[in-house]
Amino acid sequence: MTIPPATALAPEHGLPGHLVDFVSALRRHHVAVGPGETVDAARVLGALDLLHRDQLREGLAAALLRRSGQRGTFDALFDLWFPPALGAGSSDVDVPRIDDESGEGTGPVDVDALREILADLLRDGDEETLRELARAAVDAIGTSGAAGQGVRGQTAKPNWSAYQALGALSPDTLLARILDGLREEGDTDFVSEVRRREIRDRIARFRDVVREEVRRRTAEQRGREQIARTTTPTQTDQVDFLTANATQLADLRRTVQPLARRLASRLSARRRRSNRGRLDLRRTLRRSMSTGGVPMDPAHKVRRPGRPELVLLCDVSGSVAGFSHFTLLLVQALREQFSKVRVFAFIERTDEVTHLFEPGAELSGVMQRVLREATLTAFDGHSDYGSAFGDFLEHHGDALTPKTSLLVLGDGRTNYRDPNLRALAMMAGRVRHAHWLNPEPERSWGSGDSAATRYGEVLPMHECRTAAQLTDVVQALLPV
Repeated sequence: MTIPPATALAPEHGLPGHLVDFVSALRRHHVAVGPGETVDAARVLGALDLLHRDQLREGLAAALLRRSGQRGTFDALFDLWFPPALGAGSSDVDVPRIDDESGEGTGPVDVDALREILADLLRDGDEETLRELARAAVDAIGTSGAAGQGVRGQTAKPNWSAYQALGALSPDTLLARILDGLREEGDTDFVSEVRRREIRDRIARFRDVVREEVRRRTAEQRGREQIARTTTPTQTDQVDFLTANATQLADLRRTVQPLARRLASRLSARRRRSNRGRLDLRRTLRRSMSTGGVPMDPAHKVRRPGRPELVLLCDVSGSVAGFSHFTLLLVQALREQFSKVRVFAFIERTDEVTHLFEPGAELSGVMQRVLREATLTAFDGHSDYGSAFGDFLEHHGDALTPKTSLLVLGDGRTNYRDPNLRALAMMAGRVRHAHWLNPEPERSWGSGDSAATRYGEVLPMHECRTAAQLTDVVQALLPV
């Protein structure tokens, strides 16, 4: 397989300009790359053989990435700026075609024969040839519109389609045939299951390669920047809680522990900087008498560090549950920063669920346990903030003390019911600090049945749509 040199991709600017364009694309997708990292990447380009694409990928990743969760974005952009081929590329795989009237194999693609080739490659695990087959298949059968007469008589360009290519090949339907060919007498159930999973993984990788090839060919037609805007995966900490799918939420949950460690280290640094306390003006002036009134030896007030109690009041209804779950996991990982943590969940009614988040508790499926074991509904199961606040004050008001920090998690959508601002004001008046974390964008506050703007007049409300925003807010609210 021939890999195009990087200089062929940007002849106007050469390799340095091409690298700068790549770095700019990373920055547009929230990957922080500074001048130092860019210089390091330039040295990598000068030290590596550009024809060894895998080495180039790893070298640039080592030079440019500084945080976890950025690799998916980097790989997607790398494939656009340093593609494995240009145009149809070259391949050692010949696409079989049906004989035409003259007896020559120049007719339509023989899909059945192509599927046989695919089955053999999947069985043998030849990754390189599978990639070449994917490229050849996309070029042969991966167009959703044939080239014809376009605007003003120009030849229309085909629309590349991974759906059409994969639909014709149907690689998933080859699994049983491949396993039958690999089955040997005396195979145990364990061996059969391992072999099944291996073939499934190869099929999944082939599907990914087809999609990558379609993405590359489309980028050549429409421009890298346009395709990058629409197809580059969002970094984990930039995923919107309210629109995240199950896979993204699972990725978010995996980032909780690293995020908590990072926040704890930042808190330690803040404490080191402030461990001397505030300036004690009176003692400083007294000391200055021995130096003729010059304050040569400043005195500081003795700090009395204390870890406050934390109370979390969480809406666990609908899509807000994903945001509440992630925040609860983050706080659970940071619980050593507080003397006591109590967790209350609500929908229409409020119930304490602290025991589900105690140290050592099993946190997988914890939200399902909250919904199953806690008493949260009374009528129709829709969020009722006013009723939940009143219920909290009536049954759990003793949880709020002058040492308590209160965090309310929710979108503030009351389903047009009484928001009960008076109850929220009473709660905020009993505690040391009170804040509201809202997963909706600020522009949506107050729209429809949202009482967020009215609640924001009672206590500070913070937009926390993503893990990055939540990190900044939690870092600012953590005790010093």
